[in-house]
Amino acid sequence: MALMGKHGARGMLKGLLLLLGVTGLCSIASATRRGATLDHRAHTHGHPGHKSLHRHHHRSGKVGQVLHRSKRGWVWNQFFVIEEYTGPDPVLVGRLHSDVDSGKGNIKYILSGEGAGTIFVIDDKTGNIHATKTLDREEQAQYTLTAQAVDRDTNKPLEPPSEFIVKVQDINDNPPEFLHGPYYASVPEMSNVGTSVMQVTATDADDPTYGNSARLVYSILQGQPYFSVESQTGIIRTALPNMDREARQEYDVVIQAKDMGGHMGGLSGTTEIKITLTDVNDNPPKFPQSVYPMSVSEDRVPGEEVGRLKAKDPDLGDNGLVTYSLLDGDGLGMFELSTDSETREAVIKLKKHVDYETKRMYTLKVEGANPHLDSRFMSWGPYKDEATIKISVEDADEPPVFIAPSYTFEVEENAPEGTLVGRVHAKDTDVANNPVRYMIPRYTDVEQFFSINSEDGMITTTRPLDRETQAWHNISVSATEIGGHHQDTKVRVNIKVKDVNDNHPEFATNNEVLMCDTVAPGKMIETVSAVDKDEMAHRQHFTFSLTPEVAHNNNFSLKDNRDSTASIYVLRKGFSRLSQDVYFLPIEIKDNGLPALSSTNTLTIRVCSCDARDTILSCNVEPYVLPAGLSTGALIAILACIVILLAIVVLFVALRRQKKEPLIVFEEEDIRENIITYDDEGGGEEDTEAFDIATLQNPDGANGFLPRKDMKPELQCPLRPGMGHPAPNSVDVDDFIKTRIAEADCDPTAPPYDSIQIYGYEGRGSLAGSLSSLESVTTESDLDYDYLQSWGPRFRKLADLYGTKDCSPHDADEVEDS
Repeated sequence: MALMGKHGARGMLKGLLLLLGVTGLCSIASATRRGATLDHRAHTHGHPGHKSLHRHHHRSGKVGQVLHRSKRGWVWNQFFVIEEYTGPDPVLVGRLHSDVDSGKGNIKYILSGEGAGTIFVIDDKTGNIHATKTLDREEQAQYTLTAQAVDRDTNKPLEPPSEFIVKVQDINDNPPEFLHGPYYASVPEMSNVGTSVMQVTATDADDPTYGNSARLVYSILQGQPYFSVESQTGIIRTALPNMDREARQEYDVVIQAKDMGGHMGGLSGTTEIKITLTDVNDNPPKFPQSVYPMSVSEDRVPGEEVGRLKAKDPDLGDNGLVTYSLLDGDGLGMFELSTDSETREAVIKLKKHVDYETKRMYTLKVEGANPHLDSRFMSWGPYKDEATIKISVEDADEPPVFIAPSYTFEVEENAPEGTLVGRVHAKDTDVANNPVRYMIPRYTDVEQFFSINSEDGMITTTRPLDRETQAWHNISVSATEIGGHHQDTKVRVNIKVKDVNDNHPEFATNNEVLMCDTVAPGKMIETVSAVDKDEMAHRQHFTFSLTPEVAHNNNFSLKDNRDSTASIYVLRKGFSRLSQDVYFLPIEIKDNGLPALSSTNTLTIRVCSCDARDTILSCNVEPYVLPAGLSTGALIAILACIVILLAIVVLFVALRRQKKEPLIVFEEEDIRENIITYDDEGGGEEDTEAFDIATLQNPDGANGFLPRKDMKPELQCPLRPGMGHPAPNSVDVDDFIKTRIAEADCDPTAPPYDSIQIYGYEGRGSLAGSLSSLESVTTESDLDYDYLQSWGPRFRKLADLYGTKDCSPHDADEVEDS
């Protein structure tokens, strides 16, 4: 069996025989109606890759003839089918033919594998294989099929199955594509010609191994003359020198990729690239002005802003950063420069006070420079610029200025009123030199110890000062310019009160001296010292002595120690607490001031009882005079407690006995005739003389007035005859109601709420009978109420009333009362 194939080219369908096969050994078979038949037969010396699917022996009729190996039944090779074929008839791919096929139709050809039966179909009699669908190489480049010849009747294989490949032959049906476009790239400005920007690559789905369908060539459609592209690699490069970002920053470039090597008929694809020039430091800073005039008022304080200036640099980021510095000028000591971190401006600030009367114009020279330089463009420099600042000082109406920042004066204490303390002086520094008025703000001298002359600033006292009360007086003096804007300034004045010896010395402590009654003569019992409020410091010295009246007493003596202390000694023994328990020793103390002052201070010496070791046991004389028992303090405490308890008991009893009667009447016994019942029926539906029950309301109660038991009515309304008794047989109901209303209005004890009163008047012309249960007792009734006797004690009263036919008027009254 042999395989005969047909090339898919339409021009080869008639009369063209093309031999295909790896071995190159093919025999030409007869051409069929639809194309040239290719018979691939392999000889024994054929290509080792060919596979023999059928072996048979040629037997000779002669005995002893050598048997030869049979030829291969068929040999497989690759077949080709052109893609995208759109002809009207199916494409003949090839033909299967077996050597055992005698042409009688007993051989059946079977095709299996990829696309068998759907894309590729076989004529089971002739073995012709056709492609029934259009093939796309980009979807599937080849198909692997299996061929086999079987007996048509028994379906037994006549040949072993074998595989062959059908390849889809490519045509140029796919244009190039840029898969990642559009692209964005950047290149530094001022780059040299040929600087690589980026590389773009297009892809072509056609077969790169067959023809030129996938051979791409790149070209630039837009972006010339600034950029170029390498035709084979797609690398974009700069084409012009000195491209300046400040002139143009962005460029739109269009690149085309064309297949078929760029020849006519090739397909193409394009993409866009946005190229941005990045900044480099190629521009020096430049001040827009060479001279900047500024002004500052002389009343400005240091740290305030005077003006701003900025050097322009078209570069970006750090390349456009400018730092400023002061180079020269007579204002270097008066002004300072800083940089605003947000606006990148140079800020000129006042460093010291300026004075219009002293200097009216200052000059500064400022420099702006780039701190980040690019070595490639150093020759384009210098990257700095200078400008001059002229600052004029403006005159301002300034407050007066004191000659000194503060003043300190001294004045002696106890100096008389009007004593001069000192003088402050202020002047107007303006050109006008207006006079100045002085004053002491009261909040700095609340007690008004001092006064000041408003014209010359002389400070005097208003009263004597006491150093021991207040040693320093801190006040303020205000100087106000007369005329102008009345501006003022203040200065601190510290006044020290100088000490004079005006305080007498006294004991440092006023403690009593405790002395044992068994003290021996000549023993020192105390050492006294003195103090003085005057400011004598280390020069202060005190002397002590007994007053003349006790200088020769027999009990105690004094020795001046000449160190501002004195010692007290006992002259005798035998002190008794019963005879005298306290001794008073007057001592004269003198200081060394000018003039010297002295004072007499009394030292109290108390006699105490002591034990054998001179330990004080008691210094109180009361145990000797008071009887045994409780002390006076304990007795007083006990009596106070008893009085407090008695007061509490009396108060409690008084509160319990006090009864507070209510002022408003709410008790049940004080409410009279809230509901008055009468034995008359209503007027019925024809009672046209009915009245509004609201008229019965007490007008005082409706207005919030409540009668009080503790008040007597101011007006007593006289009762008319017949008032207070209902007239059941009266025809004029209006008079009756008015009578009741007047009675209720004049009664101060009437209830403060509405009363419900029922009147026994039936009304004229009523056809309805009486509904009163009281009258039903007197009517004849056939009802038997004897069964009420069996209902228990609760219904006994009703049983007595209704159980008998005869009912007395007394019984009716009881029912009404119930």
